[in-house]
Amino acid sequence: MINIKEDEKLSILNHSCAHLLAQAVKHLYPEAKFWVGPVVEEGFYYDIDLGDKVITEEDIPKIEHEMKKIAKDGKKIVRHEISKSEALEMFKDDPYKVDLIERMDESETIISCYTQGDFTDLCRGPHVESVKELKHFKLIKFSGAYWKGDKNNKMLQRIYGVCFNTEEELNAYLTELEEASQRDHRKIGKALNIFTTHDLVGKGMPLWLPNGAIIRKQLENYIYEKEQKLGYLHVYTPCVGTVDLYKTSGHWDHYKENMFPSMKVDDEEFVLRPMNCPHHMLVYANELHSYRDLPIRIGEFATDFRYEASGAVKGLERVRCMCQNDAHLFVRPDQIGEEFEKVVKLILDVYHDFGIKDYKFRLSLRDPLDKEKYFDDDKMWDEAENKLREVLNGFGIDYYEAVGEAAFYGPKLDVEVKPAVGPEVTLSTCQLDFLLPRRFELSYIDKEGKSQIPVVLHRAIFGTFDRFTAFILEETKGALPLWLSPVQINIIPVNNEYHLDYCEELKEKLSSYRVELDKREEKLSYKMRESVVRKIPLTLIIGQKEVDDKTVSYRPYGSNETTTLKVDEFLQFLEEKMKNKN
Repeated sequence: MINIKEDEKLSILNHSCAHLLAQAVKHLYPEAKFWVGPVVEEGFYYDIDLGDKVITEEDIPKIEHEMKKIAKDGKKIVRHEISKSEALEMFKDDPYKVDLIERMDESETIISCYTQGDFTDLCRGPHVESVKELKHFKLIKFSGAYWKGDKNNKMLQRIYGVCFNTEEELNAYLTELEEASQRDHRKIGKALNIFTTHDLVGKGMPLWLPNGAIIRKQLENYIYEKEQKLGYLHVYTPCVGTVDLYKTSGHWDHYKENMFPSMKVDDEEFVLRPMNCPHHMLVYANELHSYRDLPIRIGEFATDFRYEASGAVKGLERVRCMCQNDAHLFVRPDQIGEEFEKVVKLILDVYHDFGIKDYKFRLSLRDPLDKEKYFDDDKMWDEAENKLREVLNGFGIDYYEAVGEAAFYGPKLDVEVKPAVGPEVTLSTCQLDFLLPRRFELSYIDKEGKSQIPVVLHRAIFGTFDRFTAFILEETKGALPLWLSPVQINIIPVNNEYHLDYCEELKEKLSSYRVELDKREEKLSYKMRESVVRKIPLTLIIGQKEVDDKTVSYRPYGSNETTTLKVDEFLQFLEEKMKNKN
């Protein structure tokens, strides 16, 4: 979806349209006073004080109609430059504009404003030449917004809109918005009872409901099985650690602002952990290791806590409490290439299973000229970066290099995935780390009996289960594949009196799947429609013919076609469908 704020021409057009909106509102509500009307990624908005008036759905067409009248009139948009004192006099009846003017830097002795017909607004500009260029717009939503974003201030009315050069561009964008709305994982999560939030729990702290818990557990089982086959050793570690733990790791100095505040318990000071690597360092340190033991792969489905601004939290996508599909691989320097290759292969296998095709690899490297930012070991950096390149080239993977964007302790691979809607997101990562093993004084004994320091690979395949679930919900619009769906099969008897006993038999035979039997005394059409609304992958319709022939008639979600199979054939069909994760 286009970012209007980053497109210079569209940005000017939309900012001009914000003034058109304000002028129309002033015509309809003469008492209106105005705060700010900036351009944002999806268009523009204006924050307006309408006194006791609250905008409703019925008001939006009236405002749009008035905007069209003004645009048709075709007045020029004229820029004026005035002094600060003149500006204060001009806007003396609007306390919001006065506040803006008074807070301007004293060096800004000349203030610009723009006039279009009977309306003048404070603004730096630029604007289009005439309101007649603002024909193709749409007001898309409205909400309340505290003045200056402070809940102690008055609630203003915020009206959002978007403007394009042509009707075709506008309609195409509105279609994209509708598609994005249908794919919004927050709406899907609510409709399908996957997760919820509550102010008593806190912002960014989602509650996984039973349906969501099934999805998450299936994802955990899926990746756990893959990691087990690759020799990962899974652990459980506490979701808190002492401040000294994070001082040892270096996170206290570099990451403290992203942590929750510390808490004193007896003579110790704890913090909710933002990441798991310090704990895993100590798991490794619990035993002595020979060079023959490496690589050692420590994995965990670990709950972490990170401070996100309340305005940034979003469903499962941006949260303050998350569960990472995390692992730390302890390797000898000569094993970096081989182990990195296995991580990349795992990423590619997972993406194949989930049908993820639109992605790119980003290899973050150090700037060799910056001797202060990066851990000082040229030989280690050069060898590590070359090995990572060799692996990616060996897979024939398209990737791009981001020089100077590595962490100070090692190069990093990110996989940036293009979702069905919205900007790219980073799902999988793999980070080399030369420094953390040194901070925790980790070691292994080499062939000569000497103590050596291992290298650590931090890696996450799903990233967090939270964000990955949000991604999958938006990719599928909530129509999950059979293996992942909370309810896999819905059995509906045509008539309970005659067909329910056979349906009970079928449910028993399908007991290894997540099956529901709809016994309600409702019309068949109603129950089938509800099965579709709940996006259940397979709906079984059992009537007299199925009872007599000992068959199953099923209808897949999204299809109007019904297929009839013998029970054994249906079980075989299910088995094959479960194997195909894609």
